[in-house]
Amino acid sequence: MPLTSQVAIVTGAGRGIGLACIRSLARDGASVVVATPEDDERSAAVAELETNGHAVLATSTDVTSESDLAEMVAATLDHFGRIDILVNNAGIIGPTAPVQDVERDDWEAVMDVNVTGVYLACKAVLPHLLERGSGRIINIASVAGKIGFPLRSPYAASKWAVIGLTKTLAVEVGSAGILVNAVCPGPIDGPRMDAIIQAKADTIGQPAQQVRDQLERDTLLGRLIPAEHIADMVAFLASDRAASITGQTLDVNAGHLV
Repeated sequence: MPLTSQVAIVTGAGRGIGLACIRSLARDGASVVVATPEDDERSAAVAELETNGHAVLATSTDVTSESDLAEMVAATLDHFGRIDILVNNAGIIGPTAPVQDVERDDWEAVMDVNVTGVYLACKAVLPHLLERGSGRIINIASVAGKIGFPLRSPYAASKWAVIGLTKTLAVEVGSAGILVNAVCPGPIDGPRMDAIIQAKADTIGQPAQQVRDQLERDTLLGRLIPAEHIADMVAFLASDRAASITGQTLDVNAGHLV
């Protein structure tokens, strides 16, 4: 298996894209760290992975907390002895509203998790990757970080920032053998997208099904994207098959941006 003997940390790993990433990395042979503050989600993920025979560690990790991240790193090194892969997936969707109606507290909450959380997780893990002279950092960005995204200004701005951090970090650590890339999902099917669609429907005064139908029409494939397809790209970037890819933003968007 391509990731045998590798150790991967995934933040926000209890559901959605994060849980799909944990499953995909484990299937490819990695030992995995489920880093999430949600107790029920963390327990369920660990139970599933252990039942399937995978090596797994769980940490209660809030990515806005430097102490939580330090504990995550220490626990991983104590349990597995190494860190090879960091997947920065933790994020929140924030408000759906025009800029003038976005409250500063809501703006800062999105930035704290989606941007500062990525920076802090990288800062916590990088010393160990630099010491080893190898490693992968994979940041989950979004198509919203490549276009104007009306009614979602905090989220879009945060993902533009993640892409900028990804490229800058790739330049800084490439000579040390560390590869840094971002995956930019399009609209992902699931409960989170249901909430986004409903919030937009409420804001613009349209039925939720009409908003969903338009979102699907906006992709060339005419559908939303399974979280597993994002996880497959993450597993690819974590593997030796992607050994010459760094500083890139890779779209998995069903043709949402062409």
